[in-house]
Amino acid sequence: MATVKEFRNNIRPNWCPGCGDFAVQASIQRALGNLNLDPEQVALVSGIGCSGRISGYVNVYGFHGVHGRSLPIAQGVKLSNRNLTVLAAGGDGDGFGIGLNHFMHAVRRNMDITYIVMDNQIYGLTKGQHSPTSSFGFKAKTTPAGNIENALSPLQIAMAAGITFLAQGFSHEVNQLTELIEAGIQHKGFSLINVFSPCVTYNKINTYEWYKEHIVNLEQFPNYDPTDRASAITKVMETDGLCTGLIYRNDEKPAYEELITGYKQEAYLDQDIHLDAAYFDKIMHEFA
Repeated sequence: MATVKEFRNNIRPNWCPGCGDFAVQASIQRALGNLNLDPEQVALVSGIGCSGRISGYVNVYGFHGVHGRSLPIAQGVKLSNRNLTVLAAGGDGDGFGIGLNHFMHAVRRNMDITYIVMDNQIYGLTKGQHSPTSSFGFKAKTTPAGNIENALSPLQIAMAAGITFLAQGFSHEVNQLTELIEAGIQHKGFSLINVFSPCVTYNKINTYEWYKEHIVNLEQFPNYDPTDRASAITKVMETDGLCTGLIYRNDEKPAYEELITGYKQEAYLDQDIHLDAAYFDKIMHEFA
C-alpha cells in the first residue's frame, strides 16, 4: 500500500504564501496515506478557483472541471467505477454559489463521495469579490460600502437536505482535519467536510487569528452526540456555523449506489461490453 509521500507530486502549488489551502492539500494526502490507499484507487475532481487547482497537486487521478460542476463530474466518476475512492473539492463560491443546486441534490442523493470545500468567504482567484458565505457588512471590491446580503449557511443547508456525514475543519488544525477527511472517506454515503481556509491576500477580516477567537471545537463537549440530528442542528445554530469537528453522522441510510437495481460491482472497463450479432440485430430491429 502507498505512503503519504506517494500522494505527492512534483507540481508546486501557486497559492499565495500562507493560504489555508496548503494545509487542506496536506491533510488530504495524509488521510489517503493513513487509509492505506494506492494513488490509482483515488480520483480527485475539482472546480474553478484557487482551490480548484488542488486536483493537479495530489498524485491521484485528477479532473479539473468547470465552475460549480465538480459534484456532477465526481458522481459520474463514481457511477462508472464504484471501486474508486472519489473526492470532490472546491471553494465556497464554486460550491455554494455557482454549484449550490448541484450541492443540494448531491446531498439528498447520498452517493458515496467525499466533498471537501475550502471556505475562505471570498472569491480569491478573481481578485477579491464577496462570496455566498461572506458576512453581512463585509467590504470587498463588489461591496465597497458593505455586503447587504445575508451569508449562506452551508451547514444548515446540508442538514436540511438530509446529509449523512457533516464535518467542519480549520486549516490551522491539520491533525483534526486529517481525521475528519479519513472519517468522511470511510463513511458509505455523501460526506461534506467544510474547511475554514483563510485567504491571506483578499480577506483581512476572517484571518487565522479571527477564527482562533471565534471557532467552537465540538471535541470540547464530551457529551455531544453527532448521531443526534436535532442536537446537530441546534449546535450549528448556537455557534452560528462556527463549530469544528464531526457535526453529524448517520450510517443507517444506504448509499445511492446500493439502491440501483442491477448496478454491477465491476467497473465498466472490467465488463464485457461486446454484443453478439444476433442481439445487436434484435436491438436495431426495435428501432427500425
